[in-house]
Amino acid sequence: MDILEDLNAMLTDMMGPLGPLTAVLMLGVVLILITLPVLLKKREDPLEKLKRGQAPAEEPMTAKKDRLRQSGGKDKLEKYANFLEPQKAEELSAVRLKLVQAGYRTKNAVRIYHFSQFALGIGFLVLGSIYALYVSSTGDPTTTDLILYTLGPGCAGYMLPKYWVTKRQQKRRQEIENGFPDSLDMMLVCVEAGQSLDQAIIRVSKELRAGFPDLADEYELVSYEMKAGKDKTSVLRDMGERCGVSDISSFVTVLIQSQQFGTSIADALRVFSAEMRDKRVMRAEEKANTLPVKMTLATMMLTVPPLLIILIGPSIFEIYMTLGGGAQAATGLE
Repeated sequence: MDILEDLNAMLTDMMGPLGPLTAVLMLGVVLILITLPVLLKKREDPLEKLKRGQAPAEEPMTAKKDRLRQSGGKDKLEKYANFLEPQKAEELSAVRLKLVQAGYRTKNAVRIYHFSQFALGIGFLVLGSIYALYVSSTGDPTTTDLILYTLGPGCAGYMLPKYWVTKRQQKRRQEIENGFPDSLDMMLVCVEAGQSLDQAIIRVSKELRAGFPDLADEYELVSYEMKAGKDKTSVLRDMGERCGVSDISSFVTVLIQSQQFGTSIADALRVFSAEMRDKRVMRAEEKANTLPVKMTLATMMLTVPPLLIILIGPSIFEIYMTLGGGAQAATGLE
């Protein structure tokens, strides 16, 4: 007991009244950092170990060529896949779809996304703990302030990747939505010139590369999947799901129905492109109509105060001078 009392007194003298609490908090963070590598370490599969032990000494020539074609670097986060990736297929598909709509199509995108959340959360938590220690040593903060200084940055670091992906997803949707009517006009010109739908998509992807690279990537991916022999209906539906834009989903439905019922694709594109142009004009008019409402506050703040100073300022100055002169006269008479 004497040792604990001496330790408590020493911590109080060094870091203030909340010294013991701060020391316990630091000890908890250190223990978490120590135990994380043990928890994240993935055990080696016994079957994989057995296969590696029974592998032949010399690889076939085809296996060597395939191995040389692969990337040399190994994913360092692969052994933490069970911890960094959701175990439920629905959750994994939802996160992967969100990242694809944001433009991140790599195989380990989900893993990197969750790792960035985890790393930034721990890093900002450590920084918050250091700041809390500094504040407690230089001042006398309350317990609530220390908790906010410690947990606030950690929560912010954990939510930062999610915020970034959401903003990137919205920006990419907006860019695709802005360039989609122009792509329909190009596609209509190509189809009316005698090209097939596959050739028209390839041509449009090349022409849109300079202005709308995200939409050009989607069209290029569609052309590659069609060349690979994938069903055209599935390819178009996957495109609508990847983009996440309602206009492209409607366009995919129109193409699928035109293919199923045997109607002219040129006629369908002509009607749908005209509708998309009208819709783009309506969106522009809607933004233009909301502009005066958004500018009202700025106009009031930047226009009314200078106007009041110009109109009322001289009168207030004259009244002040008159009252000041009268007070001086009264003081002289006294």
